[in-house]
Amino acid sequence: MQAGRGEIRALAGARAVPPLVLVLFHYCEQRGYFGIPAIDLFIGKGYLWVEFFFALSGFLLVHVYGGREAALFRPANYIRFQLNRLARLYPLYLICLLLLLALVLFTRAIAPLTGQTSIFDQPYHPIVSVGTFFANLFMVQAWETYSFLSWNAPAWFVSVYFFLCLIFPLYAFVARGRRRRGILLVVAGIAGLMALAQVSGRAGLDLTFHHSIFRGMAAFAVGAGFATIFRSLKTLDLHVLNVLQAGVFAGLIYAIYFGGERHTVADVLSAAMMMTLVLVLAFDRGVLAWVFASRPMTRLGEWSYAIFLVQFPLIQALRSLRQYYPVEWRPLGDLSGIVHWVEAGGLLAACIGLGALLTIYIERPAHARLRRLITARG
Repeated sequence: MQAGRGEIRALAGARAVPPLVLVLFHYCEQRGYFGIPAIDLFIGKGYLWVEFFFALSGFLLVHVYGGREAALFRPANYIRFQLNRLARLYPLYLICLLLLLALVLFTRAIAPLTGQTSIFDQPYHPIVSVGTFFANLFMVQAWETYSFLSWNAPAWFVSVYFFLCLIFPLYAFVARGRRRRGILLVVAGIAGLMALAQVSGRAGLDLTFHHSIFRGMAAFAVGAGFATIFRSLKTLDLHVLNVLQAGVFAGLIYAIYFGGERHTVADVLSAAMMMTLVLVLAFDRGVLAWVFASRPMTRLGEWSYAIFLVQFPLIQALRSLRQYYPVEWRPLGDLSGIVHWVEAGGLLAACIGLGALLTIYIERPAHARLRRLITARG
């Protein structure tokens, strides 16, 4: 069964935003924030852009495969669907896992020679045991498997997304039909996120190794519901679209800056605004859609998966390099503020640059080759 329907350029460009914000979020959570509220508040809620990713995934899969949900329940079609998903996900996922493995081995090898301790043998690092490596290898590390993050920590998202792909035919079945089903899916998804934020204590929606599957299922349901609503609407007047896009954007700014503390149930408001962006951008028209559909944004969107996955090996490499900084560069030194900004900017540039290279020379060729093999054996 082949996927159909053309690309929605505004959504392709919107994919650029979450990984860039998440790079800065993970950096600041480790190194410290910048002391500028307008920047820190935006970055500090960066973990909620994962909801956008899950909703976007649910929307796109239902949008592409909607109307053919019955075919997904046939074993041959189901297997082909999963293989096509793995062909897209796994090559880059594996490369970034192996990059982190190489970094672990390298830092442990040179640590005795330099009088340092590898960062992977210090507090506050992801678990890099043999058992967790194989869980990551098979992408099951976030299936309530461990009570901690391991190896390429942000890849917990890919683990959950892989699980969602396995159960996607159920979503496709529920999402078939008219607008009412879409609304019910959206309401159920938001309710699920509210319940998770209520019971998570001081984590809010920042759930990774624990309850992350349920987090993914809820946000994915919102995206699937939006796809059904979008299909029923077909088109909207341009003026109406501009008003809706402006309203959602304003709501997102309000939620981030005035919508309550992070890691509380208030997370749901920000997450809801982020996910609603998927629906209002899906029409590929309007001022906000035009911005995201621009060439720079769509190009970054093409690299977004690689940027997301390679960020953690680069952050850990930076953390290792930091051990060899001059004393005056360390957190209490006079130059610490300048170094902080230079580190953040350099990390962001490195993630974009390496993400582009990995997309062009690893992800695309591997995906194309695997798709040909799947088609040839289908």
